[in-house]
Amino acid sequence: MRDILPPESERWRRFDAVFAAVAESAGYGQLMTPVLEDLGVFARLGEGGEGVSKEMYQFTDKGGRDVALRPEVTASVCRAFAQHRPTTPWKVWYSGPNFRYEKPQRGRYRQFDQVGIEVVGVDDPMLDVEVIALADEFFRALGLRRITLIVNSLGEPEDRTRYIEALRAHFESFPEGLSATSRETLLRNPLRVLDSKRPEDQAAIAAAPQIADFHSPAAAEHFEAVQAGLRALGVDFVVEPKLVRGLDYYRRTIFEFQSDALDSAQNALGGGGRYDGLVEALGGPPASGVGFALGLDRTLIACDEEGVFQVLPRRLDAFVVDVTGGLQAAAITAALRAAGLTADRGFDNRSMKAQMKLANRSEAAYAVIIGEDEVAAGTVVVKPMDGGEQTNVPRSELVARIQRPTGTDRHD
Repeated sequence: MRDILPPESERWRRFDAVFAAVAESAGYGQLMTPVLEDLGVFARLGEGGEGVSKEMYQFTDKGGRDVALRPEVTASVCRAFAQHRPTTPWKVWYSGPNFRYEKPQRGRYRQFDQVGIEVVGVDDPMLDVEVIALADEFFRALGLRRITLIVNSLGEPEDRTRYIEALRAHFESFPEGLSATSRETLLRNPLRVLDSKRPEDQAAIAAAPQIADFHSPAAAEHFEAVQAGLRALGVDFVVEPKLVRGLDYYRRTIFEFQSDALDSAQNALGGGGRYDGLVEALGGPPASGVGFALGLDRTLIACDEEGVFQVLPRRLDAFVVDVTGGLQAAAITAALRAAGLTADRGFDNRSMKAQMKLANRSEAAYAVIIGEDEVAAGTVVVKPMDGGEQTNVPRSELVARIQRPTGTDRHD
């Protein structure tokens, strides 16, 4: 866990703002769920999410309740749907922190932020297409281009069960065996063996059966419809039969976005899929669901690697230099801010020289200087900080004189 200081914090805010614009353009409203939930909300993560289950921050509160800091948001969204029973399709987006006690590494922290969207209540492959396309649109809005979308289908629960047993039999009988770590994983969940990047496992993984061979007709038809929809929207994708995702609640469509600018071992920026049945497991009515979550930290690293969505300096419109005691600066900065301009000032009755150093350091477009002569005349000195000529202007004309360059935004 760590602090996010300015100007990086401004970048995080802009990240959320870009995501909100993309999601809300498609009719999604923001949902804010608690970071602390009843432990039972996340019990459905199951063996497929074994890492999540082991890494949850869970404890008993002062009322004797078993609670956990949320390790992911989808379960909380489904709990909220089960509790509030909104009209379907329920289309929501979210952003905020999650918590997992895992080994920190580049782009992975124990408190980590995600953005995501979820649609609950309609079973239509075109919703899968919309969700995936919105994630693709968001990455492009950030300026990312070296992105690969991989998709797969886990089929129906019965398909997945048959596939898991076939995988188990395959890996147990493979003549060259598996790594010790994968042998342990095999006992818990054969699907997770497919995620192994260890060289000694690759031959067995390459020869493993593919889940498409176990799809029911309905599951196969659903996946074909998703692919056709993505093609119709011009969203490039690759079908990856070994993609399984990490949580038990997924069925049918699953997908992942990877950055070609990052090391292959840590190139996943996020993903998601369909989770029909999760709402019912949390006490709600039977309801289909599909969505995704994208990691903020790793996505920003990908932006750095591609040289896009950079941290921009927050430039002030004006810095007020007051050598008359400070009251004039208070009034002038208040007037500038009320007019929608950004303004700061010096404090502690510093000298003119010290305050001008602060003005230079602030990178303000203008210095507004006021001394005893200006107070008597009802004027101020406006000095362009780019080296232009300074002028005396009436106080009443100051706001009109401080012009922000066309096309700029004070939040940039």
